Amino acid sequence: MFYAHQPLIRSACLGLTAASTLGLLGACSTSVQQTEPTSAYQLPLTTAQSSAQTQRAAAPEAARLQAVGQVSPPPVLLNPRHPDRYEVRVGDTLWDIASMFLQDPWYWPEIWQINPQVANPHLIFPGDILSLAYLSDGQPFIQVERAAQVERGGGGVTRLSPRVREEPLEEAIPTIPFETLRAFLSRPAVLEREQLESLPYVVAHDQGLIGSTGEQIYVRGTDGPVDTVYNVVHLGDELVDPDDGTVIGYEGIYVGQGRVRRTGDPSTLMLTETAREALVGDYLLEEESLAPVNYFPRAPEGDVEGRIISVIDGVSLIGQYQAVVINRGAVHGLEPGHVLGVYRTGELIRDRFSGNGLRAEKIQLPDEPAGTMMVFRIFDRMSYALVMEATRDIHVLDTVRNP
Repeated sequence: MFYAHQPLIRSACLGLTAASTLGLLGACSTSVQQTEPTSAYQLPLTTAQSSAQTQRAAAPEAARLQAVGQVSPPPVLLNPRHPDRYEVRVGDTLWDIASMFLQDPWYWPEIWQINPQVANPHLIFPGDILSLAYLSDGQPFIQVERAAQVERGGGGVTRLSPRVREEPLEEAIPTIPFETLRAFLSRPAVLEREQLESLPYVVAHDQGLIGSTGEQIYVRGTDGPVDTVYNVVHLGDELVDPDDGTVIGYEGIYVGQGRVRRTGDPSTLMLTETAREALVGDYLLEEESLAPVNYFPRAPEGDVEGRIISVIDGVSLIGQYQAVVINRGAVHGLEPGHVLGVYRTGELIRDRFSGNGLRAEKIQLPDEPAGTMMVFRIFDRMSYALVMEATRDIHVLDTVRNP
């Protein structure tokens, strides 16, 4: 059972800098009341003034909600060092920008103001100006101003006016740097249990030769034409749901890649690259056409609680941008972009002061926050998640839940 292993995620406070970390920009369905944008020359509010304004405005609303028996949502906390205006630069990422404005980046949808007057308002491009403003109730929000041109008027007055701009959508700053996830997306690391019944598989080698680069293998179950590319995957350890002990999938060990040279039953596959020997019984998955995907970081809409059941690549010590598998997926309400908190599962210990030997009372230590992760690929009962930050050691079987 694969979850019995205890790979360790190296503890680190992963500073998310604009030049090197995750970009997280995508569509946001959250809409807030439109207000007039702040002037480019208006003196910015200090952090203390901003906080005081928000707290004063939020107090009556909290009292109203309490009076009608509703629970007031948690306030969106600004980063104490937040800017009031920021020009987006090449290399920025949404997680960087969200961290710049917020203490908790996954609350970005709560403050993102979609501007209906610009094309693709949900995307941010280098050169765009992000402005922090406040609603009448003190709630902060972010507006986007497309790159503006400066015009000189009479008396030396500088006026900013919108500039109509056509930008290829791929030039928008990405949600996550695509290269970071390419290996996880292109090389299957998880196979669902139900998936195995329909997958093509290796039935024999050509004249008993070793299945390595440049050699032919024979496979059954393929339906693609000549030149179709397949990934060859070896079935690894079981992925067990620790909640009920059921096998929900298997570790997929990347073997290599091949191209169909002759169709039929069996068909002939030429191995074009291999990381290990292709064995009889290995499975084939058709190569997917990968395109950059934008993920919008946000907390799950419903309550989610699960466990880490595997670490991609099977390493014992991993750091930033390593991927893990959790035992929650689409049937549990997870979607790409959902952010989860990681909690070190509290140890079960004996209180030696409550009795002697076996009479000592057993107590469960509380779970402790250990970091955050973002879901980026969904299966029915499993998901891939990328570790965004780690504040302490994280292990397989640690708990993940709403942040």
